[in-house]
Amino acid sequence: MRLSRGVPFVAVTLIAAALIGPTSAGAAPADDDHCGRQERVRIPGAAFQRSACLPDLTTTGLAGTPYTDMADQAGLTAAGTQVPSGVPGIQIDGYFPDSSRFNATHAWKHDAQFVLRLPDRWNGGLVVTGAPGTRRQYATDKAISDQVLAQGYAYAATDKGNNGADFYRDGTRPGDAVAEWNTRTTQLTRAARKAVAQRYGHLPRRTFITGISNGGYLTRWQLENHPELYDGGVDWEGALWTANGPNLLTSLPTTVARMLGSARDEDLYGVGFARGSEFLWPYHEKAYWGVTQKIYRAEFDPTYAPGCPGLSAGTTAEQILAPCAEDAAYDYASRPASVHRAVARVALTGRIGRPLITLHGDLDTLLPKAADSDVYARMVGAAGRGSLHRYYTVEGGTHVDGLYDTYPDRLRPILPCYRSAFDALVSWVDRDVRPPADRTVGRPVSGDVVNSCALSDPAER
Repeated sequence: MRLSRGVPFVAVTLIAAALIGPTSAGAAPADDDHCGRQERVRIPGAAFQRSACLPDLTTTGLAGTPYTDMADQAGLTAAGTQVPSGVPGIQIDGYFPDSSRFNATHAWKHDAQFVLRLPDRWNGGLVVTGAPGTRRQYATDKAISDQVLAQGYAYAATDKGNNGADFYRDGTRPGDAVAEWNTRTTQLTRAARKAVAQRYGHLPRRTFITGISNGGYLTRWQLENHPELYDGGVDWEGALWTANGPNLLTSLPTTVARMLGSARDEDLYGVGFARGSEFLWPYHEKAYWGVTQKIYRAEFDPTYAPGCPGLSAGTTAEQILAPCAEDAAYDYASRPASVHRAVARVALTGRIGRPLITLHGDLDTLLPKAADSDVYARMVGAAGRGSLHRYYTVEGGTHVDGLYDTYPDRLRPILPCYRSAFDALVSWVDRDVRPPADRTVGRPVSGDVVNSCALSDPAER
């Protein structure tokens, strides 16, 4: 983990007035040619960059090429998700100076990797995101990049500076790895804004921050700590970190205890897991609960069970996903003050400085909304920022949309609601059209829930 000198350490059509909003979605760059000014675009602070002029920047055109990674997107979207195509422009891949080497993309074996996409026909806006979970910079290409590129936005994504199940090994102090996520997102936003100006002749007139899961956490943190960089954001089930709880380390130990036979279903309900989500528990036992608890506990509390996960979460899928038996008894509240201080370094406050829309599924079985976004919404209100926030619970939504394909009769994908939320955010920022009040977005009994979602009740329109 290392940032270059001078850098502080610390996932729709844009309609606007000509003087304050982006240009129309059909506007071409000043030189009006495919990939114009490609040679002039340099990413400030990058240690390495590589540019390509491409006929299509969406996954429709990039699948199977080195310019995206479809495997790293697995599970995030439903199979029937409709995606656009035919967005020509420039893609710039590269990395900022960093000392860690978890990201093997492009065989660079270098962290702090990023991707910047600059469509030929630009609407004047920029969308920035960070990878969800422990994934890398192409993870949200289908879920976020495709749609915003088709609407004319430039798009930038970061791998957050460390990734993979061993991310907790980055840095020297507890909490360093997660703290780097925030600084890398800020770093990329500043650099991308300048690169956009090189390409199109002026800075973006609108910059939005967005993300899924850990990317949603980054969205919250950026709007709390760097509102001057953004015009608003959409938070898709962001992870909640608070020094005194709740956080992942107050809910996930109970899941490990249940996996190992020392906790009951009622105990899971007690830490926020929803009644009615039980059919999703077996999958999360295999794929999420054990690994998530142990690697985040190792990040913030490395002296607890130091031999598990130890120097690595594992070399096989079975090893990586296996829980640490000691985590069944983990009690965050009783851990030393140093652990709470480590979490405090990256904690959220609710003091957002720009408009934010939050979405969370009521069947989220990794980050239950009762212990996450419900709490964050109250934090925003307590901080006196409620007028800047909208919160929508998606009925039938769970942490990854890919599970819809297994349970189409019980779940609904969040992505179409996310797209509607992004549209609502743009209208809110550009035209002061207030989004619907906080509400539960019901799961319709019929219709295409994979590609459509109305945030407001039809009876209200």
